Amino acid sequence: MNNPVNPLLPQDAPPPLRRRPEILAPAGDMTCLQAGLDAGADAVYLGLGGAFNMRSRASANFTREELPEASRRCRERGAKLYLTLNSIVFEGEVAEVEAILRFVKPHVDAVIVGDWATIALCRRLGVPFHVSTQMSCANSEAAAFYREMGATRVILARECTLAEVAEIVRKSGIEVEAFVHGAQCVAESGRCLLSHEAYGHSANRGQCHQPCRDEYVIQSVDRYAPREGETPREGRKFVVTPSTVLSAKDLCSLPFLDRLVRTGVASLKIEGRARNPEYVRTVVGAYRAAVDAVADGTFSQALAERLVEEVSKVFHREFSFGLFFGRPGEGQFNSGGDTRATTVKRNVGVVLHYYAKAGAAQIQVQDQPFSPGDTIQVHGPTTGVVEFTAGPLQRDGETPASAEKGMWVTVACPRVRAGDKVYRIAPRTP
Repeated sequence: MNNPVNPLLPQDAPPPLRRRPEILAPAGDMTCLQAGLDAGADAVYLGLGGAFNMRSRASANFTREELPEASRRCRERGAKLYLTLNSIVFEGEVAEVEAILRFVKPHVDAVIVGDWATIALCRRLGVPFHVSTQMSCANSEAAAFYREMGATRVILARECTLAEVAEIVRKSGIEVEAFVHGAQCVAESGRCLLSHEAYGHSANRGQCHQPCRDEYVIQSVDRYAPREGETPREGRKFVVTPSTVLSAKDLCSLPFLDRLVRTGVASLKIEGRARNPEYVRTVVGAYRAAVDAVADGTFSQALAERLVEEVSKVFHREFSFGLFFGRPGEGQFNSGGDTRATTVKRNVGVVLHYYAKAGAAQIQVQDQPFSPGDTIQVHGPTTGVVEFTAGPLQRDGETPASAEKGMWVTVACPRVRAGDKVYRIAPRTP
């Protein structure tokens, strides 16, 4: 690491807070969108129909029919909605991109773009746009140029250090957004060719198959192999046993969020359009608490440690500080395992009915049993994510000790809806 700085060590007296940044939540479906809004997101970003965005292969996209409702929910909460159109665009696709922009213009606050054709179309149609990290904006001159081209915001390359972020904010004269949490790509600003080479599916078209997350055995090849009769040189051949040598750790900025916020960034972006609703709820909630603490002067390392423990409950790989403290980052790759979540989600069943006056839900147990004292989550497209501790169970005037597979029970809980999915959250065992 170049010029290493330990963000956990006390720093000099902090400069005054220049602005309270937006917390930008990912949404792969309506449940995630609602969970993000409920957790305190100031804005949400999503993809449309799997087209021209960096998650087009995933199911994490909205339909055209859903977009107006997503927009309504955001505007009802005073939150902004951004659409990702950040893949490269080929010659025969320009008309399709233009049609998408015309359709989404009334419903979104900005489009996140990754191709000059999309920029040209946004300028022509009067659609506000943010420059995606895919365009690798890593200095103030580039940021200022994008401003002159009509961009209202740049999303910085993930290779930028904390000091560089501050300089770009100070010099560029345009809103700056930075990634703060979630998966990181092994390639520069996500421009990876590995999936294309391995499977014929381009990451730059949103079709990444994530071969970087696999384990590999690496063996060196001596380019200067001895000719027949020559003695081989020592120390040229080596083998790395199976390891996730290409799998980057997840980013977690909570330990130094106060310093990042004080750079003056306009938006803190949470990665995860392909992740589940409890991830969105938990991570957005943690960053909401951290930003608010910075703003009111109560941020501390003790708070940061508690929030890191909280986000550790949901899906994540090993955490790192990304490249905020130097390139290349120290210890940037996973030592193995695809998730380090400290809790696990077990499917219980479905909500049959909600009794508003009693504040109780009737739950049909289809899979895992649950008992009083268990942590329960209910997920739904209108409900978002509701979490509560189960109290006494009721069934036909009786109080069963547990809700077993095949049973229905009622239990007191916050507002949920028929058809919502029910889960039990339990500690993950080694």
